[in-house]
Amino acid sequence: MKRDSDTFPDDDCGNALWNMAQAGDNLAKRRDVEFTVIFSTEDAALKFGAALLFNRQQVLLCDNEASTEYPFEIVATVSMVPSHPEITDYENLLQVHASSFSGIYDGWGSFPQS
Repeated sequence: MKRDSDTFPDDDCGNALWNMAQAGDNLAKRRDVEFTVIFSTEDAALKFGAALLFNRQQVLLCDNEASTEYPFEIVATVSMVPSHPEITDYENLLQVHASSFSGIYDGWGSFPQS
């Protein structure tokens, strides 16, 4: 399969989607995509999570055992067909709003679909 730069741009998201497609993931199938934002305080994570809940987003507060500097994370789960525009639009939205709470966007992931 030849890489289409419109579908799989040369950036982190495009590379991740390309790798998923190469591994046999059916990117045409809707699935839950999890987006993670990390925080240095639980209070900031809770406030950010509440803002997402207010906007009818599915959220989960977790401990981030990988970091002592940012030990709290909010995972927002969105049902979507994973595409570069869909993912990057939601990433940008999270980054803008997370910065108001001193949060740092930390990436996304999903389970493969066949």
